[in-house]
Amino acid sequence: MAALAEISGAILADGADPDLLIEDVAPLDVADAGHISFLDNRKYVPAFETSSAAACIVAPNFADRAPDGMALLLSETPYRGYAQIAHAFYPADPGAGSVHVTAFVDATAVLGADVTVGQNAVIESDAHLETGVVVEAGAFVGRGVTVGAGTMVGLGASLSHCDIGANCQLHPGVRIGTRGFGFDMSADGHLDVPQLGRVIVGDSVEIGANSTIDRGAGPDTVIGDGCKIDNLVQIGHNVRLGKGCVVIAQAGVAGSATLEDFVILAAQSGVAGHITVAPGTRLAARSGLMRDSEPQAKLAGNPAIPAKEYFRQMAVLAKITKDRSR
Repeated sequence: MAALAEISGAILADGADPDLLIEDVAPLDVADAGHISFLDNRKYVPAFETSSAAACIVAPNFADRAPDGMALLLSETPYRGYAQIAHAFYPADPGAGSVHVTAFVDATAVLGADVTVGQNAVIESDAHLETGVVVEAGAFVGRGVTVGAGTMVGLGASLSHCDIGANCQLHPGVRIGTRGFGFDMSADGHLDVPQLGRVIVGDSVEIGANSTIDRGAGPDTVIGDGCKIDNLVQIGHNVRLGKGCVVIAQAGVAGSATLEDFVILAAQSGVAGHITVAPGTRLAARSGLMRDSEPQAKLAGNPAIPAKEYFRQMAVLAKITKDRSR
């Protein structure tokens, strides 16, 4: 327990045995002796009160709701503390540090120390993979691509026309550096415009399965440090994401839009092209943003408006339709 307190930055509650042996992590409702769990949402207090977990990481204001005998780690950020503990029990696979016999690695590619290349993976000419990179089975790293130290390239992912930072997680089926969607429209036929830029991905970025990020048309598409991109997300050409942005499943960002630092796009939301989303903006699920936002704005609806105004409108509409039905 004492070691877990140090890992999570939590404090051992009075009476908690610092030498208590914890074997694993588990949710409150299935945890048993030897397990540590966490409480972060008050709606799970009943499960906390009846849990058989040996220990739990919890905010101080819920400590008095713990069942008898449960050892507590006290933290103002229990979910983050739990994540740190779970990482300690389940560290990332560092890879085998070897190249599978069925993989193809071009003679001009540069592989750093302890790089892993899986079965049937392809590393093309002049690619540069730094120390500890893992390229899983069937993945493709194109000509001249750079991949920073400690980055994982998932099963069947493809990277072209891009530079990837350190300690990124690129999940299975990711497509980075695909052709941007740009063409001149005409009754004589739509003429493709060559896409000549790259995708620049910062450090500690996560990109979910089957998400796509298009290369820039001339300027580069840029994904800032620490961004979290969920599964099935589309990011168009020339888009720029600041640091710490979160883009959730099935959201889309049209070409040349800019998301400044710590923007959050909820599931199935969309951002129009050539607009700027100000720092800290939050866009609700299934919303469509058509114009620039203000810093820290909370927006909902399509077209998106301030969330409070949107929900007031929905309440009025519900009242009108209810009155009519009467």
